[in-house]
Amino acid sequence: MIKISNLSKIYNKKVEALREVNMHVKPGEFVSIVGQSGSGKSTLVKMIIAEEKIDLGQVVIGGWDITKIKDREIPTLRRQIGVIFQDFKLLEKKTVFENIAFAMQACGFKPSVIKKTVDQMIALVGLKGKTDRYPLQLSGGEQQRVAIARALVHKPKLLVADEPTGNLDSINTREIIDLLKKINNLGTTVLLVTHNREVVNNLRGRVITLDNGYVISDQQKGRYLL
Repeated sequence: MIKISNLSKIYNKKVEALREVNMHVKPGEFVSIVGQSGSGKSTLVKMIIAEEKIDLGQVVIGGWDITKIKDREIPTLRRQIGVIFQDFKLLEKKTVFENIAFAMQACGFKPSVIKKTVDQMIALVGLKGKTDRYPLQLSGGEQQRVAIARALVHKPKLLVADEPTGNLDSINTREIIDLLKKINNLGTTVLLVTHNREVVNNLRGRVITLDNGYVISDQQKGRYLL
């Protein structure tokens, strides 16, 4: 699903955000990427979703070598990768349904297809009965569920979750992680990028640790030790 070889990212010819990173995530895996602030986690996410250009090395997503991806190809890549962030990025003047449907409308899907897909996603994330509410009428956990549903409308094989519980309390954090595990069990590869030690250690899954731009550890059933 993700194959990264000798990946480096250099800013201003001085700052190395990533240094010779090698990583292979197989289809269907649930992998946590951990590390302290400045370790390179966010830069790695930006490289995977083609938000940052690749300086050195190679990135292959689902068999597609995106190392020298063209600007016109980036929307196609983004439709194959679901991405959720810490700050939800919802449109405040749109309802739950409208926020989730927006990505499909922009791609020209028929209204009937949009409604069917959005209804399925709303059921999957546990938001039935709240389709007409606006983001400010929802809790933080519910807003993140909307963001997850929106990320899944194109039925991506890969879901990248960048600090998805950073703004949530412990109860909502557990619920969102449980939802990510459910999505993973349905066949979607999940890449969880987080600094939350408790979340990672409770998952007891594969853990890749970054430090100062390097991969310093890659363990099955690992722990967040930094």
